[in-house]
Amino acid sequence: MRYDVLFPDYHIHAHTLDLCKVLECPALEQTFLEITTHSRFATSTTTLMSTEAGGSAPVPQAPEKQDVKAEKKDQNKPQQSKDQQPAAPAGEKKLSGAEIKKKKQEEKAARRAQAKAAQPSQGPAQGGQHAAGGDGKGGKAKPKQDGQHQHQHGGAKLPVRSAATAVVKDNKPSIPDCFSHLSMARRIDMTHADKDVNPAVLVLGEHMSAFAISDSITRLEATLLAFRKLQVIESYTTPHGFTFSRHFTSHVLNPQIEYLTACRPMCFSMGNAIRWLKLQISKVDIDLPDSDAKKLLCESIDNFIRERITLADYVIVSTAADMIVDDDVILTYAHHHLVERTLLQARNDKKNFRVILVDDPYERVGIDLAKKLSAAGIQVAYASDLGALRTHLSETTQVLLAAEAIFSNGAMYARAGSCDIATAATDLGVRVIALCETINFTERVSIDSLTYNEIDPEHSTDVGFRLLFDTTRDKYISVVVTELGNSSATSVPAILRKLEEL
Repeated sequence: MRYDVLFPDYHIHAHTLDLCKVLECPALEQTFLEITTHSRFATSTTTLMSTEAGGSAPVPQAPEKQDVKAEKKDQNKPQQSKDQQPAAPAGEKKLSGAEIKKKKQEEKAARRAQAKAAQPSQGPAQGGQHAAGGDGKGGKAKPKQDGQHQHQHGGAKLPVRSAATAVVKDNKPSIPDCFSHLSMARRIDMTHADKDVNPAVLVLGEHMSAFAISDSITRLEATLLAFRKLQVIESYTTPHGFTFSRHFTSHVLNPQIEYLTACRPMCFSMGNAIRWLKLQISKVDIDLPDSDAKKLLCESIDNFIRERITLADYVIVSTAADMIVDDDVILTYAHHHLVERTLLQARNDKKNFRVILVDDPYERVGIDLAKKLSAAGIQVAYASDLGALRTHLSETTQVLLAAEAIFSNGAMYARAGSCDIATAATDLGVRVIALCETINFTERVSIDSLTYNEIDPEHSTDVGFRLLFDTTRDKYISVVVTELGNSSATSVPAILRKLEEL
């Protein structure tokens, strides 16, 4: 194609371009080329095409229409390429890929803020979910946040509820691994208990889990009475084809025991009594009628309570009261029914003595005991904690403690804090007397407070927890008072052998 035909003044334009280059004016050169391209070239091309076709030359279109067509052509381009490479406005710097991504994120954040402001009643869990996802997950969490945001505006609640449930903090206390074997009392809803559990046992379990019945002997007596007098045994009827001794234990007695154990860990005296009860059931003659078998079993339970609990407590109280003399200063810890009855019995025997009562700093159960002793005419000095223990022991003649259990190696299992008192008293040369029924003796061995213990549910948090009991070594116990008499802590194995013979 000949440019001199299309552009009659082609040489003039060439000279003008050369002049622009000589003057080093790129802007003028660009403007001249745009004018030439849009006007001269378009008009000359149309004229040439019409002349070659043999027709008359049409009226040339205005440059504005060509611009409109160009804009429409640009609009018809694929939307994906436009999003990937957005055109920068005139006079502005072209944005890089990272800058474009950052700009999109800012626009998205602005839209979220606007939507959140438009819905002030939106739950705090949803807002916390967006914040947690954006801060903790980085770029990977943002698509998930967008999806959740769309579901919220669209009306779908399920993803929001599940996410809110996931961020709920677990209030369960964290127990170290070294204490994970220890149990803790917990309240069980009656609707979740086994259908075979007697209503009387359900109530007893609630009392145990709430520590309304705390010490071991009281729990043991209440359990046996629930089995005996509250229709657990008397209301039982042996099914056809079974015998009393083979059906009652597995189908009636075991569900009661499992429920009580789930409410609070079984103490040593309860374990001994239940083993004895199962032994008595197994001894029932299979040919014996149900009425006679139940009568025999109820009589055995009554005799057990009378001999191993009632008479045992009476003998222990009388023996310990005889060990108190005039002008004695007795130091005791917290509250126990054996210690209370011993001090009151000594007062009834017309003995004059003083009592220093060191209370449990967590439960304050000694306040009621101090009031009872004062009402009985006993001079009582009350200490709220173990802070001044050695000062009180310096004027003490005897220490009177009650045990929850005695291990076969002579160690005493008692309320937490008893070991501190016994250790300090032995160091100062003060006699330590331990009161315990033989039903609380166990063949197990313990040398520390971690093997057998319970976690206090009322003082168990994420920060720390408290143990209910501690273990005192036999060398810190001067004498153990039982219904069989006074003995040293090292004589426990001999007492256990004697109990087996009985």
